Amino acid sequence: MRHYLDHAATTPLRPEAREAWLAASETVGNASSTHGAGQDARRLLEESRERVAAVLEADPIEIVFTSGGTESINLALQGLWRARPTGTSAIVMPDAEHHATTDTVAALLDEGAEVRQVPVSPSARIVPERFAEALPGAALATALVANNEAGTINDARSLAAGSAGAGVPLHLDAVAALGHLPLSFRGLRGEADSGVGLVAMSLAGHKIGAPVGVGVLVTARSARLTALLRGGAQQRGLRAGTQDVAGAAALAVALELAEHERQDEAARLSALRDRLVAGIVAAVPTAELLGDPTDRLPGNAHMLFPGAVGESLLFLLDVAGVAASTGSACQAGVAEPSHVVMAMGRPERDARSVLRFSLGRTSTESDVDAVLGAIAEAYTRASGAGTAARS
Repeated sequence: MRHYLDHAATTPLRPEAREAWLAASETVGNASSTHGAGQDARRLLEESRERVAAVLEADPIEIVFTSGGTESINLALQGLWRARPTGTSAIVMPDAEHHATTDTVAALLDEGAEVRQVPVSPSARIVPERFAEALPGAALATALVANNEAGTINDARSLAAGSAGAGVPLHLDAVAALGHLPLSFRGLRGEADSGVGLVAMSLAGHKIGAPVGVGVLVTARSARLTALLRGGAQQRGLRAGTQDVAGAAALAVALELAEHERQDEAARLSALRDRLVAGIVAAVPTAELLGDPTDRLPGNAHMLFPGAVGESLLFLLDVAGVAASTGSACQAGVAEPSHVVMAMGRPERDARSVLRFSLGRTSTESDVDAVLGAIAEAYTRASGAGTAARS
């Protein structure tokens, strides 16, 4: 029997979302066409946009459907950068961001960008005061609502308020937070009524049981953004191309269900996670929970196993029927130390000795039991292999 504890990478497709996707796929027509079939598709698309906007407390026109979190982040960061005010070049970025952000910002260095890095706390938290100190005169800023590896929840409202006060447009990566935390675009944006403060928020559908390949960039009406894709005026001209009606319909269903069950699931998953962490520490006394011990995503257990090789642990647990991860799935197959752990002030040997267990709506007590039944032996064998030496 397989025990899946990698919901932060992707979570199972919801049956209701699958049904909505299949039903919408029966609607033949391009939503940009003016004939009846096209308008039927357009009607379904815009209904889905309205439903997504209602859950996220945004205006329907602010919902830009994308192919997922990575595209949303790229559209936000590249788009804001290329539409920046003359004379600005700095991008404010905390040290423990997702690779979709760090790699995009790195590519913008070739266009003249400079990075103002913001250190995070030992629990991977973005300190609002440090963030605010880096903002004056910046072209844009970006931040995680919750850290995708360590699970620590940031004070997104303070980050948005600081950006608005400094007159800097802010992008929030809410991919890891979606379905676990309340996300009100209007509420986080506050009183900002121009193209500064929170202007863009990235989301991915497959984190909440929608199909892989559909996401959202919530984009304020006043945001100054340059499109990545050209060839049509769809979605305010921010994303050209034929729109994915079926994906939008499935995302709307998954998002509504995730929000409906969010509070109950948060309590259930927190209890499961706490049992998992306590059991791991009992089986491996040197193991340590990283990230904030309480103010964290409910299903996240980011564990340090001193002296063990993370990849070896991962393999041994997989053989035992347990699926976990060594960090972001976007780095899968690349045996590199976790930049998040190193940003927390830990040495490279620790950054190579972490596992992330992440629980979701299909997680059960038996999944926790499977980890606790295998972790001691896996740790003994993985630590005996010695720590990887490659830098």
